Amino acid sequence: MTKYNDPRHKLENDTFAASGTNIDAVKRQNERSGMSYNEVKELLAKTTGGHGTSIYSDTNVEKVRKDNQRSESE
Repeated sequence: MTKYNDPRHKLENDTFAASGTNIDAVKRQNERSGMSYNEVKELLAKTTGGHGTSIYSDTNVEKVRKDNQRSESE
C-alpha cells in the first residue's frame, strides 16, 4: 500500500466526505496511530485494576466468592 504522502498514491481511489475529508486517509492514519482510548483503559484495567473497571475484568466473580468462602471455613 502506498502512503497518503507518497506521490504514487492515487487520490481518485479514496472516499471523501461531503465536508471534503479524505476518509481513506484518516483510516490509514488511524491504523498507524497506536492504541485507542478504550484499548488503553482496558489494558490498564486488566494489568493494574482500578475503580470502575469491572467491565474490563476477566475475573470469575463467582469462583472468587466460592474460594473465599472455602478459605474462611477452613
